[in-house]
Amino acid sequence: MTKLKEKISEALSSVLPITCIVFLLSITITPMPIGTVLLFVLGAVLLVVGMGFFSLGADMSMMPMGDGIGNALVSSGKKVIMFMITFAIGFIVTIAEPDLTVLAHQVPGIPDRVLIWTVACGVGLFLMLSWIRIVFRVDLKYLLIFFYIVVFVLAFFSMDSFMAVAFDSGGVTTGPITVPFIMALGVGMANVRNAHAEEDSFGLVALGSIGPILAVLILGIVYHPKGAAYTPFEMVHVETTKDVVKTFLAEMPRYVWEVSKALLPILGFFILFQAITRYFKKKSVIKILVGTLYTYVGLILFLCGVNVGFMPAGYFIGSEIAALSYNWVLVPIGMVIGFYIVKAEPAVHVLNRQVEEVSSGAISSRGMLYSLSVGVGISLGIAMLRVLTGISIMYFLIPGYLIALLLSFFVPKVFTGIAFDSGGVASGPMTATFLLPLAMGACESLGGDVMMDAFGIVAMVAMTPLVTIQILGLMMRRKKKAVSLTQEEDEILAFEEVLDE
Repeated sequence: MTKLKEKISEALSSVLPITCIVFLLSITITPMPIGTVLLFVLGAVLLVVGMGFFSLGADMSMMPMGDGIGNALVSSGKKVIMFMITFAIGFIVTIAEPDLTVLAHQVPGIPDRVLIWTVACGVGLFLMLSWIRIVFRVDLKYLLIFFYIVVFVLAFFSMDSFMAVAFDSGGVTTGPITVPFIMALGVGMANVRNAHAEEDSFGLVALGSIGPILAVLILGIVYHPKGAAYTPFEMVHVETTKDVVKTFLAEMPRYVWEVSKALLPILGFFILFQAITRYFKKKSVIKILVGTLYTYVGLILFLCGVNVGFMPAGYFIGSEIAALSYNWVLVPIGMVIGFYIVKAEPAVHVLNRQVEEVSSGAISSRGMLYSLSVGVGISLGIAMLRVLTGISIMYFLIPGYLIALLLSFFVPKVFTGIAFDSGGVASGPMTATFLLPLAMGACESLGGDVMMDAFGIVAMVAMTPLVTIQILGLMMRRKKKAVSLTQEEDEILAFEEVLDE
């Protein structure tokens, strides 16, 4: 119970800044209907409690489960079985992501099931590729360079209105369920190779994010979608606190079902794995099952809170600011919101803890969080600029990825893996349910093309941390060199003093 209180307290400190920003906007430049404010308040409460349960559950279940399975797979030495199981894990956890279903509904001309299964196959294949990289010690940056070249070549042949959705898919499929499990799987695989465990622990999410982009781009070319069947957002109108509670209660069963569909395949896989290998002891199995229950409750509350409470607020704020005569303030406001909202992403805290643990504290979670916040803040500023001007997303993605890939040659290898993992982690449910509606509301208010100008915000959020995290790595390397030089100078001076004596 004490740990749960600590997690909820952490969640409160993460969600409080963005809540204050929304309240400040609602009493100044974007006065909100009282019903929308009440939805947001209750959504924020559910968000805090949900994040607390989820964080505790991920620590108790997803992390040990992924770590143990990864360790057991590599230790077995049976490569064919490892390939098959790794593919199955990637396929299962991707289908388990609730946000993937949302993406499928947004893509016109392609059946939902075809898109979901193809994207899941892409993640499965690239997870296998990650395993090959760890076992055969392939440098991550060369794989990233090769596959991003393929991505941008395919993007050249894709429709402009379809391209942004394809890049968004890379962020959507690495959500709160996928990230803890896959990251722990990578740590488990890398720990068997003790010599390079720190470097190899990261990169699975990075490569896993490329698979969906390639899959959606290929599907877009093959299916030739004729147009973007975008359905305008509908605001929920509530007037009393009773209406607010009714709205949440009416939507709750939907998220109970979605989270059940998400977690049951993973739980089933774990039970099958345990029945065959007997890897986990009885006490560990009980702890994992209890942790899965915490994760289940946390995700239901979290998703219900952000979808029902935060989505209308984001859409309303975006549309109201865009309607102002000085709508340019959308850019700085977007940057401030982006800086603080990343703290409310549940998977971000999982990544930061993982980085701190694997690096034995050398890379602090505070430094990681600050770098991510700066990156997401910049990405939101650019995204809002795109909404106002209609500039193509490729003018930002191509230079951004080029800079990120060039930086990979100058930073410690571990930072490249962490940076590219962080891109997928930062673009989670908060991006899809608050930032995307914010951009959609602004775009509709301005009369722009939502599919071309508002979509792509997830892709921007996933891209900028690649640069900021690697800059953090560059700064740490220079600091380390400066400390080493100072120590050498001190040693030389001490030696000269001894000689003089």
